[in-house]
Amino acid sequence: MTKIIGVVGGMGTYAGIDLLRKIADNTGAVKDQEHLPVAMLSLPDKILDRSEYFFGEVDENPGQAIAEVVKKLHSLGACVFGIPCNTAHVQKILNPVIEIIRDGCTLVNMIREVSQYISKSYPDVEKVGIMGTNGVFKSRVYDDYMSAEGLQTLYPDEDVQFSMVHPAIYDMEYGIKAMSEPVSERARVDLLTVLRMLIHEGAQVIVLGCSEIPLAIKEKAIEYIPIIDANDVLAKAIVREAKGENKL
Repeated sequence: MTKIIGVVGGMGTYAGIDLLRKIADNTGAVKDQEHLPVAMLSLPDKILDRSEYFFGEVDENPGQAIAEVVKKLHSLGACVFGIPCNTAHVQKILNPVIEIIRDGCTLVNMIREVSQYISKSYPDVEKVGIMGTNGVFKSRVYDDYMSAEGLQTLYPDEDVQFSMVHPAIYDMEYGIKAMSEPVSERARVDLLTVLRMLIHEGAQVIVLGCSEIPLAIKEKAIEYIPIIDANDVLAKAIVREAKGENKL
């Protein structure tokens, strides 16, 4: 029996919309009735910024608000959940959500899915470049999951992260959150510059570890290096769980 999908939106808003599109793209439907039932609830004013919480700039754990959204989605019948925000998977943010998932339902862990996807799809890869928010950068949220798959992580230098990557997402004049569709040329150029830095430092695969970066970088590969869209991997995993398919 197909399960109803619940998507927690609003982190950022276009990331949730992007995930809905990718769920549809990965369903394999040929008519309306074959698409999966999906409910998305986007309450951006209720969920505080995840990176700000990680750095102690706000006291309230956004995981509590995310959990409240999941409860509302539960009430609509949702039983397979996806959170299209990498930083929200930092353990202390994710824990309140894990605690309220009902028996028989699934919270798809984006970070675990991306790590396993790379391990299975690119068995010769050893070094994975990670691009994300300052929260992803400082928390190293990917490291344990990648290590479990025998993979090493590479990140931008701290000055590059704070001066180029994070502003490309957050800057109020040119960042992706301010200019989502289309993104600004500066945001795209800065992100591509950092991506190429990681490639030249030895990254064999690049993970777009913020669900808004794929709005700026749509390429599947650059300089023959695969580019992994974490939101797309999440969508594939959600479809698998909703259909009750076995993990490959």
